[in-house]
Amino acid sequence: MGYYDQGPSSENRERRRRGGGGIFFSGLIGVIVGALLVLVAVPQLTGTDLFGSNNNANGVTTENKVDSAKTENVAVDVSSDVTKAVEKAGDSVVGISNIQSQSFWGQSGSDGSQTQEAGSGSGVIYKREGDKVLIVTNNHVIEGADQLEVTLSDGSKVKANARGADQWTDLAVIEIDGSNVKDSAIAKFGDSDKLKQGEPVIAIGNPLGLQFSGSVTQGIVSGVNRTIPVDINQDGVEDWNTEVIQTDAAINPGNSGGALVNISGQLVGINSMKIAQDAVEGIGLAIPINSAQPIIEDLEEHGEVKRPSMGITLQDVSEVSSYHQQETLKLPKDVKSGVLVRQVMPNSPAAQAKLKELDVIVELDGEKIESTVDLRKHLYTKKKVGDSMKVKFYRDGKLQEVTMKLTDESQL
Repeated sequence: MGYYDQGPSSENRERRRRGGGGIFFSGLIGVIVGALLVLVAVPQLTGTDLFGSNNNANGVTTENKVDSAKTENVAVDVSSDVTKAVEKAGDSVVGISNIQSQSFWGQSGSDGSQTQEAGSGSGVIYKREGDKVLIVTNNHVIEGADQLEVTLSDGSKVKANARGADQWTDLAVIEIDGSNVKDSAIAKFGDSDKLKQGEPVIAIGNPLGLQFSGSVTQGIVSGVNRTIPVDINQDGVEDWNTEVIQTDAAINPGNSGGALVNISGQLVGINSMKIAQDAVEGIGLAIPINSAQPIIEDLEEHGEVKRPSMGITLQDVSEVSSYHQQETLKLPKDVKSGVLVRQVMPNSPAAQAKLKELDVIVELDGEKIESTVDLRKHLYTKKKVGDSMKVKFYRDGKLQEVTMKLTDESQL
């Protein structure tokens, strides 16, 4: 299964496989065919026209006898729940241009370099803070940027600064001068936990860049509480399962970071990616706003997400041959899964708890752990820096248990 989103491309970074860090994948594909609709209007005259026909003074409906042909121009004021939702949320969605330095040879450089737009995406204004306003977007939209430029709904452009970004959740916060931003342009958060399958939702963003800024697509909630496997460092191994809302509202390259709103115009998700396969259509994915909020708050305050760490590098037991499972790790024959400790960092929580290389973790706080994804999910979603955690593991075929106090991964 393939996934795509948009934003500037970046080189894969090498990452230690431990309880933290990594690079959220990025990429850009998509093709669009535009259709131009030309409306030819017939001029209207009040009173009696040149042909002697009477025109209706209110201008809503007119009849002109031209070569015995009858034409009608009808103006209709259409208002619906969808248009009202777009009116409420539309101004909160902005365009984001990722500008990077390019040298003569097309690589980043300081001497003789020039800047050019490396990619674009969308963002949502969600908060006023003093003379600044804050915008939430995807990490992959701003990744690698030397400069950021935001285009507001009225077309004006302002310089932006990154406040913080998180590669694991693919979320970022940027800030701009808020003097020209009206309070009505600040999005109101909804409750993504209350979304129901079949409920109408609206995606607002800038597919394929600013040429189609403020584009609106409508769909329904196709699924809630979906989990999508993610290969953070592109090494072919699943590193993380990200929680998403599934929708059939069209989400195209450039929509990333834009708003998914409910019929009340409330922000319920941050559009992030879609499944890209020739045989697949109408599977767009958005980060639920309830999941995003604590990440956003950390990015506002710290510029990063404060995550707990054990201080170990990991490997799935399922990747170890059966010979080494039995002869080297000495696991019981009925133990086929778990997480192998490959390395323990000095002075880390694991070291202080006396975990060792080749220990096999099978349980955290009473919860069965079968893979590194399970371990990270428990660590990142259920624990905080400073918490204690019970760890059950096999060493030389014997099941043991220790308790460790978790620390901030950035301190290791």
